[in-house]
Amino acid sequence: MNFDVVVAGGSVAGLLCAREIASKRFSVLVIEEDYEIGTPEHCGGLVSMAGLEELGVIPFRKTFDHMIESAEITAPNGNSFTINSEKQKVVEISRRELDKQIAFQAQKNGAVIKVRTSFQEITDTGIRTNEEIIDCKIFVDARGVSSLVHKDRTGILLSAQYEIYADWIKKGKVEVMFDQEKYTGFFAWVIPSDEGKGKVGVAGRGINISETLDKILEEKGNYSTIRKIFAPIWVKGPIAKFVEGKTVTVGDAAGQAKPTTAGGIFTSGMGGVYAGQAISKFLKTNNRIDLEQYQKKWTKRFGKEFAKQIFARKILERVDNKTINKLFESITPEIVKEISEKDDFDFHTSSIIKLLGMKGSIKTAQTLIGGELKKLLS
Repeated sequence: MNFDVVVAGGSVAGLLCAREIASKRFSVLVIEEDYEIGTPEHCGGLVSMAGLEELGVIPFRKTFDHMIESAEITAPNGNSFTINSEKQKVVEISRRELDKQIAFQAQKNGAVIKVRTSFQEITDTGIRTNEEIIDCKIFVDARGVSSLVHKDRTGILLSAQYEIYADWIKKGKVEVMFDQEKYTGFFAWVIPSDEGKGKVGVAGRGINISETLDKILEEKGNYSTIRKIFAPIWVKGPIAKFVEGKTVTVGDAAGQAKPTTAGGIFTSGMGGVYAGQAISKFLKTNNRIDLEQYQKKWTKRFGKEFAKQIFARKILERVDNKTINKLFESITPEIVKEISEKDDFDFHTSSIIKLLGMKGSIKTAQTLIGGELKKLLS
C-alpha cells in the first residue's frame, strides 16, 4: 500500500492536517488505534466560535452543545469571583462529534480513514502498522500526549474527568477551583454540557486523581456517573522540533496544548492546518524549506503567548494556598469587568496578568510571587 502521507492519530490536529493535504489532491491515510474516531473523549470541549471558524469548522447541530455564559473561579478558602464570558463567545462542543465532523471533511476531500489500526514503527520506505507495511513520503505523528511520555515526563500531569448527571451543574456556567494542597500545580473544573449534565475533572502533580475527584463530587452533592476517563495532559509547551526527517509532529504530540489549561482544540488544530499546508507545498516542490515553514508559522502565531503561559504555569506551581487566597482578595470588580470584556478566549495571558495584579499596580502581586511576574509582563 502506498500513500503520499500517513497520519497516525484521528483527532483534531491529525484530521485537519489530512483535510488540508487531501484538498491539494495528494493521497493521505489516517490511522486511528481506537475503535472510533472521537473516542476516548477526554477533552473539556471548550473553544471559541472564532477559533472554530478559523479552523474551517461550522459546528453541526450534534457537535454544538451550548454557549458558555460565565466562569466562577474559586480560591482554596472558598472565596470566588465570576467572569462574564458572553463576549468571548465560548462554546462547549462534543469532541466526539467534532472529530467526526472534521473526519467527514477530510474524507470528502479524498482522505482515507482507518480505525483499529495502530502505528508500530518507521521503516526505510514508510511505516509499519499492526496490520501491514505502508510506503509514504511523509509520516505525521498526531498520536497525542502518548508520544511525549518517553521524551519528558516532567511536562506530564495525570488527569481524571467524569461525565456526570447532577442538579448542581448549571447550563452555561463553568467552575474552576484552585487548591495547591488538593490539586497541586493545576486545578479542578466543572464544564456543563446542558442543565444538570456535564464534565467534572481534576489534574495535579503527585496526587491520586481518582480519590481526589471522588472527594470533590462527594462535597458537591448528589450525582450519577455515566463515564470515566483517565488521561495524561501536557503542560510544558511546544517540543523543540516539529519536523525531523520525514516525520512531522502535530497537536498534543508537538506540545501545542496551552500550558495554563492543557486545552488545545484551536492551538493544536491550527498546528494541523499549518502542517497540512506545508506538507502539501513540500510534496509539490520537494523543497525542505517549504516543509519547515510549518513550525515557523505556528511559532509566529502562538510562540510568544505560549512563552508567557509557561511563566504563568511556573507561578502557579510556586504559590501556596495562602498566597492564592491573598491574590483573590486583591481582585477588584474593575479587574473582573475588564477580563469579562476581553473577547479573545484563545490568547488569555493578559487576563492572567490582570488577575495577578493590574499593570502599573502590581505591588501586592510582586511581593507575593517575586520577579516571575516581571517576565510575564514583558
